Amino acid sequence: MKVVVRILVVLLLLAGGAAGVWYWQRSAEAGDQNILLLFGNIDVRQVELAFDGNDRIAELLVEEGDRVERGALMGKLDTSRLELLVERARAAMETQAQVVARLMAGSRPEEIHRARADLEAAKAVAVEAGRTYERNRELLKSRAVSIQDVEDSKAAYDAARAKVKAAEAALELAIKGPREEDKNEAKALLKRFEVELKLAEHDLKDAYLYAPSECVVQNRILEVGDMASPVKPVFTVALVDPVWVRAYVSEPDLGKIYEGMEAKVVTDSFPDKEYDGWIGFISPTAEFTPKPVETRELRTRLVYQVRVLVKNPRNELRLGMPATVRLDLSQPKRPSRAATDSPKVESSGDTK
Repeated sequence: MKVVVRILVVLLLLAGGAAGVWYWQRSAEAGDQNILLLFGNIDVRQVELAFDGNDRIAELLVEEGDRVERGALMGKLDTSRLELLVERARAAMETQAQVVARLMAGSRPEEIHRARADLEAAKAVAVEAGRTYERNRELLKSRAVSIQDVEDSKAAYDAARAKVKAAEAALELAIKGPREEDKNEAKALLKRFEVELKLAEHDLKDAYLYAPSECVVQNRILEVGDMASPVKPVFTVALVDPVWVRAYVSEPDLGKIYEGMEAKVVTDSFPDKEYDGWIGFISPTAEFTPKPVETRELRTRLVYQVRVLVKNPRNELRLGMPATVRLDLSQPKRPSRAATDSPKVESSGDTK
C-alpha cells in the first residue's frame, strides 16, 4: 500500500512539473510575441562645408576628429580685399548721406539774406537806369543827347529790370529750398549705397566659416593657401544631433508599430547598455531587404524602412554601428512625435 501511495505522489509531482514547464513555455511565448526586434545601423547626417566666397584660405582652426559646437569658427579666408571694398562702400554711403541731409535742411538763412540783398541791389540799379533813360529822353527833345544815347540808356534800363526779375526768382528758390524730385533722387541714391555696403559686409562675413550645428569633423579636404569657392568643400562633418538607427521591418509587422513608439536600442559595442529612443519615421513605400541588413526573415521579402531616433548623451554611438532595436508591442499608444525631433538628453535615465 505504501508503495502505491509513493508511486501516486511521484506521478503527481511529475504531472505538476510538466504543467509548470508547459505554463512557463506558454508565458515565454506570449512574452516574445509582445517584443519586436529590428536590426540596423547607427546613422547620422553628413554635411560638406564650403566657404560662400572665392579667395585664398588664411586660417583653418579645426582638425579631423575635433568635436565642434554650433556656431564655432572653423576657418577664415584672406579678407584684405573684402575689407577695402567695405570701406569704399561705407565712404560712398556716408557721402551721399551728407547730400541728403543738405537737401532736407533746405537753404541756410545766410543764403536767403544774400538773395534778398541781391534783389535790393538789382532794384536800385534798375531805378537808376530808369532815371537815366527818362532824362535822356527829355534831353533828346533839345538835341542835347543823341538818339544813340537814348537807345543805350533804354537797353541798360531793360537789362536792370531783367536782373530784378532774376533776383526775385533766386530769392523765391532760396525760400522754397530744393525740389522734392531732387530730394527723392538723393534718397534713392543713398538707399542704393546702403545696399552696396550691406552686400560688401555680407561678402566679408562669408569669408568666415562657422559650424552649422554641433558636429564632428570627419575630413579636412582643403588647406591654408588653397583657393576656396562655394563649390569646393573644405570640411566633411557628421552632425551628432540627431542620431538614429536605420532599420527595416517586414510587412506583417508593419501594423504593430507607429511613429512616436518608444524603443530601446542596444549595440554590439555596449551590449550592457540600453539607449532610449522612439520611432521617428516609417517609410510609406516598400523595398527589398538591403543586403547589409541581417534579419530573421528571407532577404527576398519586402520591408519598410524605419528610422528610430536615439538619445546619445555621451556621444557613444558612431556612424555605421550595428544596432538592435527592441520594441515593446504591449506599450500604450502615445501621440506621435515629429520625425525631425532631436533627441532631448535627460539628466538621468538616458542609458541603463
